[in-house]
Amino acid sequence: MELKKNPEIDINRKRGLFFSIGLTISLSLVILAFEYKTPVEGDLVDLGKTKADFDEIVEIPPTEQPPPPPVKTLQMPQVIEVPDEQEIEEEIEINLDVEITEEMAIEEFIYEEVPMEEEVEEIFTIVEQAPMYKGGNVAMYNYLGKELRYPSVARRMGIEGRVFVQFVVDKDGKITDVLSLKGIGGGCDEEAVRVVSSMPSWNPGKQRGKPVKVRMVLPVFFRLKDNDGLTAN
Repeated sequence: MELKKNPEIDINRKRGLFFSIGLTISLSLVILAFEYKTPVEGDLVDLGKTKADFDEIVEIPPTEQPPPPPVKTLQMPQVIEVPDEQEIEEEIEINLDVEITEEMAIEEFIYEEVPMEEEVEEIFTIVEQAPMYKGGNVAMYNYLGKELRYPSVARRMGIEGRVFVQFVVDKDGKITDVLSLKGIGGGCDEEAVRVVSSMPSWNPGKQRGKPVKVRMVLPVFFRLKDNDGLTAN
């Protein structure tokens, strides 16, 4: 069943009227609030007739500064010329009558010898003329193959490889400062150092035509053959 409203008693019809009345009342209250004046109690005071007690301003005289000291003028020194021909006479007494008796002893001057610091000779790594084994590289490898003894421990363990031996060829060709830089173990390092240390003298290296010390590195190969032999290259 559809509900029907009576248009005469419908409130929504007068909604605009009610909004206008409310807006008018609100504006009236706002205007009234701004126009309302609160009464001030007491009489008005004329500030022009009041006597204010202010401190009198005391004028401070400016401080008198003393005048600056006078500037002293520097006087240039006077140069007095001395004539070159003026001779200075001065008597010097020299007594040559000195008697020397036997009791007088003349101390001997002893020269102390200062030990000279030994100069550390430079060891070259690259020179104009490199050191050479007497007979060449072929003779050197033949010497190594003949003198090397394969260590028994390395043979049992099947150790093979190369040992890098460092040494210095002196000015007279002698081998010094032999050591193993990189080894393979099993006694091969010690054997390579022993054989290189016992090598005969080399032809020394030269720098600018003069023999010098040269540091070198020699690889020594340890290789087992089928019959447990040894080759050194």
